[in-house]
Amino acid sequence: MPRSVNHVASRAKRKRILKLTRGYFGARKNVWTVAKNTWEKGLTYAYRDRRAKKRNFRALWIQRINAAARLEGMSYSQLMGALKKAGIEINRKVLADLAMNHEEAFKAIVAKVK
Repeated sequence: MPRSVNHVASRAKRKRILKLTRGYFGARKNVWTVAKNTWEKGLTYAYRDRRAKKRNFRALWIQRINAAARLEGMSYSQLMGALKKAGIEINRKVLADLAMNHEEAFKAIVAKVK
């Protein structure tokens, strides 16, 4: 009895992955094994960098808060310690946004904790 192979499904799977690798350079876009390996590695990079993105944004917020705090005569660590001591619970994302876009509000917060 001849061997039965599901060519429809396997071809569809290859076609789907080759479609996902469109725009890649050289053999990465049209050679099945190279394209598959590139696509799989891209998924691992995406997984890793979704986490790295959170770290990068937190670092950016801290730099912005530090720059604004130094204009008010405090360092970042002094400001964060004073906020905690004053019982003001505001996260770094919002604080950085205030420092960048609403300077008066940021100055009011700093004045309150000084």
